[in-house]
Amino acid sequence: MKALRFIGSSLDDLKNFPDEARRAAGFELDAVQRGLMPSDFKPMLNIGAGAYEIRLHVLGEWRVIYVAKLADSVVVLHAFQKKSQKTRREDIELAARRYQQLGD
Repeated sequence: MKALRFIGSSLDDLKNFPDEARRAAGFELDAVQRGLMPSDFKPMLNIGAGAYEIRLHVLGEWRVIYVAKLADSVVVLHAFQKKSQKTRREDIELAARRYQQLGD
């Protein structure tokens, strides 16, 4: 099972999800750690190769962007509430900056 790592404020952001959404995110991240895919996800090619978005539909819309292509860990880049149809550019840019930190 891969370790779970958080970059920047992603852990605090995830902790601020409502309890039910946080539990759902934990369940999905556990599956990813075990080498499975989340139940509802989408590739985030505009962030970087191997980046995915977990889509949670619990008490609103919540998203967790992660990378699992590393040999030893799953890295959570960003966790946020989605308030419109289109993901805000600020959320994509933040996740992309954090993705770049993986190479440093």
